[in-house]
Amino acid sequence: MNKGFSHCLQIFPTSDFNKTSQFYERIGFRAVNYWDAAEPHVCLYRDSIEIVLTKTEVEVVPNRIRYGYGYDAYFITHNQLEIEQELIDLEVKIVRPLSTTDYSNHEFVFEDVDGRWIAVGNKQ
Repeated sequence: MNKGFSHCLQIFPTSDFNKTSQFYERIGFRAVNYWDAAEPHVCLYRDSIEIVLTKTEVEVVPNRIRYGYGYDAYFITHNQLEIEQELIDLEVKIVRPLSTTDYSNHEFVFEDVDGRWIAVGNKQ
């Protein structure tokens, strides 16, 4: 039995399931809606990434605004250049282009439709 983690699940509150889900579908995620669940939600899947959208009635405040800095999620990949270009081609806002950070990660950052900053990178 594997005792380590296999992948990460992100929980993103949203005030508009459709708007947020459509954004992630546009960038290659597959959406599965659970409207009839006791706690309605949408699951978004791409590769080994899973995002669960939950409903909120309050404004979504990204971490960098709420706490002064920080990403809202970090997707680990070895294909940063290809993914960055894919997002550029889809006209997704790139807020930090692909570079090496002072903590030795090769990453870029994009902004989603709710203002969240998502880093895509890997340790060098």
